[in-house]
Amino acid sequence: MRLFRLLKIITVSVRFGLDEFFLGHERFRALRFLIRFMLFWRRLSQPRSVRLRLALEALGPIFVKFGQMLSTRRDLLPLDIADELAKLQDQVPPFSSARVLATLERVYGKPVNLVFKVFDSLPVASASVAQVHFALLQDGKEAAVKVLRPGIAQIITNDLALLDIGAGLIETLWADGKRLRPREVVSEFKKHLHDELDLMREASNASQLRRNFEGSKLLVVPEVYWDYCHSEVMVMERMHGTPISQVTRLREQEINVPRLAEAGVEIFFTQVFRDGFFHADMHPGNIFVAPNGQYIALDFGIMGTLTDVDKNYLAQNFLAFFKRDYKRVALAHIEAGWAPADTRVDEFESAIRAVCEPIFDKPLKEISFGKVLLRLFQTSRRFNVQIQPQLVLLQKTLLNIEGLGRQLDPDLDLWKTAKPFLERWMSEQMGWRGLVRSLKTEAPQWAAILPQLPRLAHQALKTDNWERAELGFSLLLAEQRKRNRWLAVIAVLLGLLVGWLVLTSYLPQIDEGTDAPARIDVQI
Repeated sequence: MRLFRLLKIITVSVRFGLDEFFLGHERFRALRFLIRFMLFWRRLSQPRSVRLRLALEALGPIFVKFGQMLSTRRDLLPLDIADELAKLQDQVPPFSSARVLATLERVYGKPVNLVFKVFDSLPVASASVAQVHFALLQDGKEAAVKVLRPGIAQIITNDLALLDIGAGLIETLWADGKRLRPREVVSEFKKHLHDELDLMREASNASQLRRNFEGSKLLVVPEVYWDYCHSEVMVMERMHGTPISQVTRLREQEINVPRLAEAGVEIFFTQVFRDGFFHADMHPGNIFVAPNGQYIALDFGIMGTLTDVDKNYLAQNFLAFFKRDYKRVALAHIEAGWAPADTRVDEFESAIRAVCEPIFDKPLKEISFGKVLLRLFQTSRRFNVQIQPQLVLLQKTLLNIEGLGRQLDPDLDLWKTAKPFLERWMSEQMGWRGLVRSLKTEAPQWAAILPQLPRLAHQALKTDNWERAELGFSLLLAEQRKRNRWLAVIAVLLGLLVGWLVLTSYLPQIDEGTDAPARIDVQI
């Protein structure tokens, strides 16, 4: 099955002339004539951008998602290709209405007209994994019905298997393969893709994100209608808004577009650092803008999560980066275990400075994050920094955020927008507020453990545990004696230092030519 899939990838690439993209490189000049001679029968009348989009559509959902990500990187791609790939965000060819109705009737066990008051069989959006139809519930509420593509699970399984083989080859044949941990990256991608195929999981993601931003003036998330949801069908509140990619239309509606760009950055950092739960598929097809200027989030199939440790080290990195404290960035990498413990901090600091310093004080339109990431990649290879698979989705989302920001407001100062938020977050985590919050979190566990302490102490003092306890206690006493000796030495030194300070500060000056001691007045 995998061999057939590989043959299909090669066949589609040849049919749509994708060889043109790598034959243009000087390294393959010798192959141009040979390949063109072998494919003399091929007629390529459509532009290269259209052929690329059609090839990605023909190859299936993983390739479509790759095209979606590329479409946001207008600084890296020619405009003709970026514009064409943008159609992959919500204009993937839909599957037939008959298959939609068949899925719904199988899921609900009854005709569609008995489930919904009105159901529109024409899709309003079609993406790589599912498509969306509008409907009215029996109580008259407007709803959006998302239906999974039939047979999509097997296609994704085959593609992921090929990706896994490719990752294994990279790890084996490339010198940097093991450091980049491609198999772990593919495994992380696989986990999230399989999650996306379960629409009940997507519904729970939407519900969690809605709860996180309840009452927010920046972001609104549709309500999930749980009684209608199934692993192949998700039904949620229909949202009215304008696609965020239609910037001209937003301006006509008197939406403050620069403020919208700033709000997008704030929403992203709030999701990552406050909640550790973020929307990881933020391409323009998944974001609308409400008439009041609020963001509307759609499509919750891919969500990222971060541990408290990840959040802490990321925040330290971002904050140090915004302050241009490159030594702190280097130390944070080493402390997190992302860089080897024997890394020379001064050399690592100097390398990071050389990459990052040139991009400060520049608007987004003058910064190519693609080039910055390439240089950071070269730096990480030099210092043997390990790729963190759990952060791959975050890296992808950062690229999407940059693409969105560039479309909305090329003059957006990403640093000035993000820095106050991160400083406030770090203050809340490390300051007294963080201490109070931790005490509140741990208090219920203390209340449960305290009544058990006498029983636990009794068990520890039983005969069979006493020898181990005695050994541990002896070691502890030996360590304490050693520590006490050092404390005694330090105490003596401190006493001498204090005595010297007192003498030099309060000892009266003796007048020359007199033997009488000066009077010392001591007030208590």
